[in-house]
Amino acid sequence: MEAIKEYDAKIDAKKRITLRGSSYEYYHVIEFPNGRIELEPRVLVEPFEIDENTLKMIDKSMENLKKGIASEPIDLTEFAD
Repeated sequence: MEAIKEYDAKIDAKKRITLRGSSYEYYHVIEFPNGRIELEPRVLVEPFEIDENTLKMIDKSMENLKKGIASEPIDLTEFAD
């Protein structure tokens, strides 16, 4: 793979390096014993949120289970490895 950019950088007093013209805000850093540092770009996304209606359905199901309103257990042995 051909390099897009190549430059020398110096670590500052707080052990930081500035990335010039970086395309990403966050990176996963991997340091190797030989001094090589590998940066993998990361894109942070909001965690998956459960819909309000789904939460209400789960709450109702739990209420029914506590009251004993539930079906017989389902046999899942045919799906076991």
